[in-house]
Amino acid sequence: MSWIDISTPLASGMLVWPGDDAVRIEQTMFLERGDPYNLTRLNMSAHTGTHVDAPRHFIAAGADIGSVPFEAMIGAARVIEVHDPRAVRAADIPSDLEAGARLLFKTRNSTLHLRQPHFVEEFVYVSKEAAAAIVACGVKTVGIDYLSVGGFQQDLVETHEILLGAGVWVIEGIDLSRVEPGNYELICLPLSIPGADGAPARACLKRL
Repeated sequence: MSWIDISTPLASGMLVWPGDDAVRIEQTMFLERGDPYNLTRLNMSAHTGTHVDAPRHFIAAGADIGSVPFEAMIGAARVIEVHDPRAVRAADIPSDLEAGARLLFKTRNSTLHLRQPHFVEEFVYVSKEAAAAIVACGVKTVGIDYLSVGGFQQDLVETHEILLGAGVWVIEGIDLSRVEPGNYELICLPLSIPGADGAPARACLKRL
């Protein structure tokens, strides 16, 4: 079984959270123009596209993205498909999870919202009740297929605070449109930026 790239490709003008600067990716040096090398300049938020939230994002004394443990981002993960059109609910959290589990939620975001050029406020998010259930199960890592694990109109702060406050690492902006529910091996490595509250990441899955 081959690896499936679940990252959202970075591109100028791509979807961003309201208030974030637009993504600008431009080539500034060109071999064909006589420059000694090609060079690309990036300008974007640390929370653009597929990215990882560090606890520091919402928790003042929380760990930064440079502190993310490899075991949180590499290893067995379960993809769970959620059909609720509004949120992941507490009832969606499996009862057979082991401590240290990694959960990735596939929702209608992957097919309807993630690749839209404009931000959609009504994306499917993780409710604060589901976040509490996740923490109670000892989950290490949670992923969602839109730009935020918390909702835009509800549970934005609460869900982040519950998860990040408990030391759960959060992957946002993953594309699960080509992934069926089930058990996978996950690799998701954010850029190591000491002191930062998050960082872009490349993520992939392979079926177990």
